[in-house]
Amino acid sequence: MHLYLRFCDALDRLASALCVLACLALTASVLAIVVMRYGFGIGFIELQDFASYTFAVLLIFSVPVCLRRGGHVRVEVLSENLPPVYTRIADTVAVFLFLVPVFGLIIWADWADLAYSWSIREASVETGGLPGLFLVKTALPLGAAMMILQGIAMVLQPGADRPAEDEPIL
Repeated sequence: MHLYLRFCDALDRLASALCVLACLALTASVLAIVVMRYGFGIGFIELQDFASYTFAVLLIFSVPVCLRRGGHVRVEVLSENLPPVYTRIADTVAVFLFLVPVFGLIIWADWADLAYSWSIREASVETGGLPGLFLVKTALPLGAAMMILQGIAMVLQPGADRPAEDEPIL
């Protein structure tokens, strides 16, 4: 179990680093697009695709990072007055009743489209756009698998009802 938790911790650091890089790349690319378009009247489709790709990666991998840090949505109406063991039981039920099936369904439903995308090495739908859309589409099942792994790690974490709020991002 300790090895599994360390593996999930390493995945979390990797996802956090990907999110930071994607955020920086997205900011820089959108700034460049705006300056080129409104400052010089130039359009650059590859850069627009790059911004879309980085946004998708940021969105997909920020979900497991958020779960790991306890930033997910909770209904605190009942649990704020109940003992911490209630939160732990509620989290365990939610992980196995909702999180694992929903994200498992995402992986299952996306698999055929992903296999087809890889078989044709799918590129951007825009003429002159970036290749590699199949790589971006791979992020969805990877992010879903990370959600399942992080949810199970959250349940297995000994003596921790929630991650520390002052836990560093990286």
